[in-house]
Amino acid sequence: MKFVIQRVTNASCTVDSEVTGTIGKGFLVLIGVSNEDTREIADKMIKKLIGLRIFEDAEGKTNLSLKDVDGELLLISQFTLYADCRKGNRPSFINAGNPKLAKELYEYIIAKCKQEIPVVNQGIFGADMKISLLNDGPFTIVLDSAEIC
Repeated sequence: MKFVIQRVTNASCTVDSEVTGTIGKGFLVLIGVSNEDTREIADKMIKKLIGLRIFEDAEGKTNLSLKDVDGELLLISQFTLYADCRKGNRPSFINAGNPKLAKELYEYIIAKCKQEIPVVNQGIFGADMKISLLNDGPFTIVLDSAEIC
């Protein structure tokens, strides 16, 4: 499982000219799922996501978590995080999780995050989404379950 976490001032997702999710200060999280991923792996990734201390405190140090700043989440499914570009110029997505598993884990992640964070919005799994964001920093972190689980 991979999370690309961007600290944002605001972000939104639009599908077919309809806004499906919008947030203020918080994290825009792009979520990639592989066939090896499980709910247990998702739980570890969620714990790390929510615990990340990448918001500035009164001294300007990155000491505060999402909860500390009443931050919000916008969660977006993105199978292209598993693109394999080693051969040729056309990426292969063979390492991305099958859609049924990926959708189940994406929905699980959304539900678990809603238990911890008051404002959690999302895109639509499998849709052609347009993502808009104002990256704060810029500050982007990549979490890969192969490295933290």
